[in-house]
Amino acid sequence: MSLPTAPLTRTLIWVEIALVLGVSLGRSGVYAVVNIVASLTAPEPLSSQSAVMNGSLAPDRPWLDLTYQLLRIFFAVVPVALAGYLLVRSGTTLRSVWWGERQLVGDTGRGAAIAAVVGSAGVAFYLVSHALGINLTVVPEALPDVWWRYPVLVLAALENAVLEEFVVLGFVLVRLRQAGIGDTAAIGWAALLRGSYHLYQGFGGFVGNLVMGLLFGWLYRRWGRVTPFVVAHTLLDIGAFVGYALLAGHVSWLPG
Repeated sequence: MSLPTAPLTRTLIWVEIALVLGVSLGRSGVYAVVNIVASLTAPEPLSSQSAVMNGSLAPDRPWLDLTYQLLRIFFAVVPVALAGYLLVRSGTTLRSVWWGERQLVGDTGRGAAIAAVVGSAGVAFYLVSHALGINLTVVPEALPDVWWRYPVLVLAALENAVLEEFVVLGFVLVRLRQAGIGDTAAIGWAALLRGSYHLYQGFGGFVGNLVMGLLFGWLYRRWGRVTPFVVAHTLLDIGAFVGYALLAGHVSWLPG
């Protein structure tokens, strides 16, 4: 049975964007702004402060910690379902804006290529921005050394990718264009949103993700599918999370 559709007015579009962001990345952006203000007003320089991305939620209680980690990951992606429902409710098919024709192999290859380029440039940019003192020391993971450490890191990477790409590209960018915002401006606003919720890492994290958002937005306009970017983002975060877990304390060039 098909859902009845509601007239998609500009006012309704902005309300929907505000509500979806209010329970997901917009809320994170507000906290990130407060965090960077707190970091800038702290006595220590930015590079001497740290931002932990995946930390323990119940130290010394591994099973409870695992439960909290899995619950956090599950509820973090619920806004994607809300975004999808709102799109379908207004008459937009998810195939037309999320995955198009099935191109699993092609999208995986595109995503892997994007991850290779963005990942190498991102590591270099982070090291430079940290050396310049405009970024905090990012700690991608600080989980206990237990059996579920790496599976949870992989799931966290997938969660970040699904949440950010389906909400930023597959909802916000789509709704901005439906509101009559031109492609260039819509891509810019979506990229600014992506940068905003990474401000907790410092100005390097903001600029790096802003640039990545511009690239992702431009490619999404060309390809019309979110899936390559979910693949790319997942691979990037797996590299960051698992790579840090394996390298931290063993290489001299990685801040920690």
